[in-house]
Amino acid sequence: MACSSFVVFRMVYLAFACLLGLLLLLSRSQRAKDVELLALCHEVAVLRRRLGTRPQLSWPDKAIPAALTRHLPASLRRTRLVTPATPLSWHRRPVRRKWRQKPARTGRPPIPEQLTGLVLRLARENSPWGYTRIQGEPGRLGHCVCASTIRRILRSAGLDPAPRRSGNAPTRREFLRAQASGLPASDFLHVDTVTLKRLYVFFVMEVGTRTVHLLGVTAHPTTARATQLARNLPSGLGEHATAFRYLLRARDAKYSDTFDAVFTSENISILKSAPQARKMNAHTERFMRSVRAECTDRVLICNEHHARRVLTEYAEHYNSRRPHLALQLRVPADDPNVIPFPAQRVQRHEALGGLIHEYSDAS
Repeated sequence: MACSSFVVFRMVYLAFACLLGLLLLLSRSQRAKDVELLALCHEVAVLRRRLGTRPQLSWPDKAIPAALTRHLPASLRRTRLVTPATPLSWHRRPVRRKWRQKPARTGRPPIPEQLTGLVLRLARENSPWGYTRIQGEPGRLGHCVCASTIRRILRSAGLDPAPRRSGNAPTRREFLRAQASGLPASDFLHVDTVTLKRLYVFFVMEVGTRTVHLLGVTAHPTTARATQLARNLPSGLGEHATAFRYLLRARDAKYSDTFDAVFTSENISILKSAPQARKMNAHTERFMRSVRAECTDRVLICNEHHARRVLTEYAEHYNSRRPHLALQLRVPADDPNVIPFPAQRVQRHEALGGLIHEYSDAS
């Protein structure tokens, strides 16, 4: 309410000021008016010489002179800031902007985002691939893209060409994936008995199939004892040991040169993990977590003979009955090419005295 009253008062004040100015103008003589106009024209001429550039007019500055120009005498129109040709030029500008045609687009059409993402995915997932090799893969999938476009896409994403993008050597993850079928990993698992005596279980895991081999249990893991346990792997596996090319082990004092010599004699190279880097031998660490959570933490181990019997039974369950997430929930002993039929009747078997339940088809 106060705002509307202020607006009304403001309009009345402006109207009164305009009326008062008109009355004062009418009361002046014609001679005084002509003198004032001459003074104003001189001031405008002086300002034009001082500025030297055309002033930037706003919309009211253009509208008022355009409306008053045609009422001036012809002799005075040429000396005004706005001539009759000026409003016409103002009108022609928006007309040209309205009917201006956009220039025809030149060059190649843009690459779809889906194809750009595919090129970047191929480059990141296949670091040794060059531009031409990447070009051939989308062609097999129905996409046509040239090698120069692939180079531009990779440069925009900050990816180097193949030799510099991949490096001279594969990463540890890539190496383990490529050599998983012929790479066993070894480690020692410790178990505490009821008499607080610590036993050490030496085992080897095939990384590719997740199959675990228990090589022995000892209370004194000396270098001589570790070497004797290492000899059990080639002798126990027979010709299957020839498929191994590398052995991944930790940097522990129990592993000596004689331990490594057992495997090098079978043409198996030794890979050592970095000091205090347990994740570099993560497969054996995951097995130790499983055996503790499912077996040793739920059973009281009496002695070395008892530990060997319990862990041997658990290893058999681990290799032949326990599904693994890394194997798409298959068992290491399963054939990946065989698809089982749905079981009509399910039968339960007990392992480790009923500590672990196993299920099979009873039909």
